[in-house]
Amino acid sequence: MYGTHADEVRAFLRDVLGFSHVDAGDGWLIFAMPPAELAVHPAEKPACELYLMCDDIESTVAELTAKGVEFTKPVSDQGWGLLTALALPGGAELGLYEPRHPV
Repeated sequence: MYGTHADEVRAFLRDVLGFSHVDAGDGWLIFAMPPAELAVHPAEKPACELYLMCDDIESTVAELTAKGVEFTKPVSDQGWGLLTALALPGGAELGLYEPRHPV
């Protein structure tokens, strides 16, 4: 991730989302990510989106909202899963996804 508020995003990932990390020195935190999936879709122009998977999007949204997290999109049903997005410090978005397929 790149952004104008890197220190705040690092603190958000560490303190709010609770990601474990390694301190690589000089302010660099390397975060451990949970198991992941990668999907490739056809599109008009190159893009990359990041969504964190969760088991229950409604309870995850409620838990994060109680911690002061701002959501930029309401939960929407895409048929193949439920999606929302939260605001990171500096204005970037991070997606949250409850898949319907087996994981």
